[in-house]
Amino acid sequence: MPPLEISFAGYQKPESIHTRSAAFFGEALTAELGDEVGFTLIPSVTELGHRQGDMIRLVGEGEFDLCYIAASFFTTSFVPAFGAVDLPFVFDDQHHGYRVMDGPLGRSLAAAIDDLSPYKWLGYWCNGMRHLSNSVRPVRTPADCRGLRIRTLASPLHGETFRALGMTPEATDIATLLERSAAGTIDAQDNPLTNIFNFRIHELQPHITMTGHFWAPAVVVANKNAFRNWPAHVRDAVRAAAEASTRHQRRLALAEDARIMALLEPPVEVVTLTPEERAAFAAATAPVVEAHRAEFGEALAQIAAAA
Repeated sequence: MPPLEISFAGYQKPESIHTRSAAFFGEALTAELGDEVGFTLIPSVTELGHRQGDMIRLVGEGEFDLCYIAASFFTTSFVPAFGAVDLPFVFDDQHHGYRVMDGPLGRSLAAAIDDLSPYKWLGYWCNGMRHLSNSVRPVRTPADCRGLRIRTLASPLHGETFRALGMTPEATDIATLLERSAAGTIDAQDNPLTNIFNFRIHELQPHITMTGHFWAPAVVVANKNAFRNWPAHVRDAVRAAAEASTRHQRRLALAEDARIMALLEPPVEVVTLTPEERAAFAAATAPVVEAHRAEFGEALAQIAAAA
């Protein structure tokens, strides 16, 4: 009997913590099931001519079985409640984010994915705290952001946040970000340090500010129909591999900022904000949080309680 083929798609380079963790998933799965499964890792769908944002659709359509994807992609489609974790300055650090996503709020969002989308939730990974970079000037105050054209994820809340800082947001794919940064038609972007370095954004935008304005969870999902059709013991092995790879990914993510900081060299300039300076950014974007408090009030209370 031929092996059951299971594929896992990503959008990052082989050295990224996400790709390494997806490979770890495959190792755990094949260690459990042996020759019964054939595992294929697609490190980056962009190498196949797709865009980063295509990946979740491709899994939904069954071209790939599993993927990781920024949670922000769910805010505009199946689970708008993910917007609560897209609000600025509601997370203190990565540990705070993990506590939230492993708690009642994360469990309710996972259940919503299972109930409202063509996906099966398998875990929460982490892209890290998101920081600003730009090609124009060092940014230390909200006033320094004014007039910068910034690439954002396809999250309306991200757009609102950057407009509150006086920036002009534009939602584009990561490939478009690189092209337009090189052409000088995008000035700024936000990403965790691991993405800034691995996508070589720092070479185009050497002014990095450690704002930590968003925490960036990623969701690991499978095509729901494929998952349902796998034998029970395969589903169990997939769940176990997802749990093991999630623990592995989080260990890597917690160490990643320090590793990347050690690799950044001039002319890259990293601005580390004081608590007071970061509070000024939080104050400038607080109207965005308040504007959505009625919509996300219960979720915000749970996030605050986990701090």
